Amino acid sequence: MNLLKSLAAVSSLTMVSRVLGFVRDTIIARTFGAGVASDAFVVAFKLPNLLRRIFAEGAFSQAFVPILAEYKMQQGEEATRTFVAYVSGLLTLVLALVTAIGVLAAPWIVWASAPGFAEDGERFGLTVDLLRVTFPYILLISLSSLAGAILNTWNRFSVPAFVPTLLNVSMIVFALFLTPYFDPPIMALGWAVLAGGVAQLVWQLPHLKRIGMLVLPRLSFSDLGVWRVLKQMGPAIFGVSVSQISLIINTIFASFLVAGSVSWMYYADRLMELPSGVLGVALGTILLPALSKTYASRDREEYRRLLDWGLRLCFLLVLPSALALAVLAEPLTVSLFQYGKFSATDALMTQQALIAYSIGLLGIILVKILAPGFYAQQNIKTPVKIAVVTLLFTQLMNLALVGPLAHAGLALAISLAACLNAGLLYWQLRRADIFRPLPGWGLFLLKLVLAVVAMVAVLLGLLQVMPAWADGEMPLRLLRLAGLVVAGLITYFGMLLLLGFRLRDFARRAL
Repeated sequence: MNLLKSLAAVSSLTMVSRVLGFVRDTIIARTFGAGVASDAFVVAFKLPNLLRRIFAEGAFSQAFVPILAEYKMQQGEEATRTFVAYVSGLLTLVLALVTAIGVLAAPWIVWASAPGFAEDGERFGLTVDLLRVTFPYILLISLSSLAGAILNTWNRFSVPAFVPTLLNVSMIVFALFLTPYFDPPIMALGWAVLAGGVAQLVWQLPHLKRIGMLVLPRLSFSDLGVWRVLKQMGPAIFGVSVSQISLIINTIFASFLVAGSVSWMYYADRLMELPSGVLGVALGTILLPALSKTYASRDREEYRRLLDWGLRLCFLLVLPSALALAVLAEPLTVSLFQYGKFSATDALMTQQALIAYSIGLLGIILVKILAPGFYAQQNIKTPVKIAVVTLLFTQLMNLALVGPLAHAGLALAISLAACLNAGLLYWQLRRADIFRPLPGWGLFLLKLVLAVVAMVAVLLGLLQVMPAWADGEMPLRLLRLAGLVVAGLITYFGMLLLLGFRLRDFARRAL
């Protein structure tokens, strides 16, 4: 398997999904603005989304993928099919119970996660109604993530990478064409989430059948493989929950700030998720099964080379992305969101959060590369301990920064904590002799810095001669924004080419 080609495929499909996500958010911002209705939807959708990250893409995948890779490499197809059936049965049972509890306990969940909403009866009631509609999404997307984890282990990366597109398409269709049929109109987005979850699961079933892994869920509480997953999931759930708890606490802080604060942070986070998803999620998706299979085959040197490859790609692609987000914060927010009910003030507040988030982008993506270095060895306790330290640090930063910087301080706290998290993970990998950097990092970083400085200089120069970003309709604004992005890309990669970088230098194959 050519890892660079797989990364390109996953990143391209993720880019399509993220672009559609921006289209979706632009439509939502134009239709609903940043106020009571949008705040209610953001909170209602965030809660099942957080649980999805904990149960499916977080703790479950960290515990499941390394053991699945081991079964695939050592146990044979029939034993692997049985293992998948038992694990999917247990996941379905647990998440069905969680979903039922979530729907019934919606008022208490909203009160606990956004207590500031309780002072506004309309906003509180609307959030409860939306949460009851969106909560079943956790069951659907978790089963979809299970299917995606299996397909990734079989090196079928493109199918799971395409799946998020279906949720965006669903929300766009509901927002554009079905909003008038709902009262209040924001409820259309809640039902769009549910429809998108169904589509994401169903899309992957034929692909599971092609690799022989479409099995009916079965329950077995005595299967050794299931118990190994459960044993790993215990600390994994705690570890992933720590980072998600941090996000929930940030929402609690934001709920006490002026109306719109939750939405400003949401839209800034959506902009940051473009590089985070296209690069970080793609690298993590490819590295975890590759590292797991390499570890199962006991090739420690290849294991280290894979981690080094991932880290170099991360610095190569994420460092310019983080600086570009900060430099282009105004063009991005105004061109994409400042229309209709989304005012100039909303755009300015979103810019502030985006700049704060961009500071931690490199740390956020480094975590997605360094953490699989532990997960692939079925070592989840170390990242858990680091996550706890990171949570405590985040809350200290929240208390210190929310006063002077309001919602931007909450975003900055997350960024600083992500950098701490990445630093501690790297330190532990070195300390345990799991990873040693290959020679040449000093010269590599020097060339990157030179290319990044040239890119920033070009972008700042072009910004000086551009007209006001609020001038013109969306097509003209997007055209100017695209011109800036293209100029930055040409400058950065042109400098790298002049400094001796070649694409073939990053080619790598894996099992």
